[in-house]
Amino acid sequence: MLDSKLELDNKEHMCDVLELNKVLDRDITQLSGGELQRFAIAMSCVQRADVCVYGKPSMYGVVTMPYSVREGINIFLDGFIPTENLRFREESLSFKMVETAEEIIIDKTRHYSYPSMTKTLGNFKLTVEGGSFTDSEIIVMLGENGTGKTTFVRLLAGDMPDEETDKQTLSVSLKPQTIAPKFPGTVRMLLIKQIKAAFMHPQFQTDVLKPMNLENIMDQDVKTLSGGELQRVAITLALGKPNVAVYLIDEPSSFLDSEQRIIASKVIKRFILHAKKTAFVIEHDFIMATYLADPCHCVRGPTSYCCYCDASTVAAFRHEPIPGVSRDHFPA
Repeated sequence: MLDSKLELDNKEHMCDVLELNKVLDRDITQLSGGELQRFAIAMSCVQRADVCVYGKPSMYGVVTMPYSVREGINIFLDGFIPTENLRFREESLSFKMVETAEEIIIDKTRHYSYPSMTKTLGNFKLTVEGGSFTDSEIIVMLGENGTGKTTFVRLLAGDMPDEETDKQTLSVSLKPQTIAPKFPGTVRMLLIKQIKAAFMHPQFQTDVLKPMNLENIMDQDVKTLSGGELQRVAITLALGKPNVAVYLIDEPSSFLDSEQRIIASKVIKRFILHAKKTAFVIEHDFIMATYLADPCHCVRGPTSYCCYCDASTVAAFRHEPIPGVSRDHFPA
């Protein structure tokens, strides 16, 4: 595909810079999300163009006088511009990483396990070490692009491993990494069709639908939604699926802005822990990862080739406040 779009003599350079040489002979459908992103960038860079457009046109905002870095960051976190007497967010952003014991009471009663297994996709092979997990737990998957995090999650969802006897039969809800809007109707119609019981439940509306801010897009066609809107709908659909023991959520921060990422993190964590379920979350955003993680599992190895999923627990990391930024936004 790169050769078909090649208009500039820079293919070799772009493949070196974007680390695509290892996957040039691999089928597009077997690329990870990060590899697909780098491939899309390369496709743009090898074509001749006078203007490259990125982002959303026709947006507007308020332009203030310049602030210092410290003042600007604190104003953004507060959601209020004092010189303009303008509030642009209902609540300030807080980087409180953990809930207090009074807020969420964790009761672990069920235990699950999965065996050691392997999965081969072309010239890529993932080796998974057997492990176990409990309910009321969120496991965050860490690792570079192309190391097999999504492949591992799909194995838990029931994809066939190399040994058929190792296939998993857990009751799962999967929020995929790639979201392709195909539903011929509105967001409301989709939610009623897929998760009617949860959609009509007052608690789900309060805990998920309202904070995910779906009310404004309920009557929009699914196929016209932006990336961030699709992501919020996909997270809601995954959490609303009935009769589920394990939630598999692949990169929930994709396409979300900083405010939406914090809100989504809180929604996912409180829902999983209150429902006494388990979640495996693949995430690259450190704010979301540190907030969500109970244990972390590492996927490591040379990217795009042979990788290893280690089931041993990694100590959860904690975010340190930035010098000069108000500590009101960070945990003590």
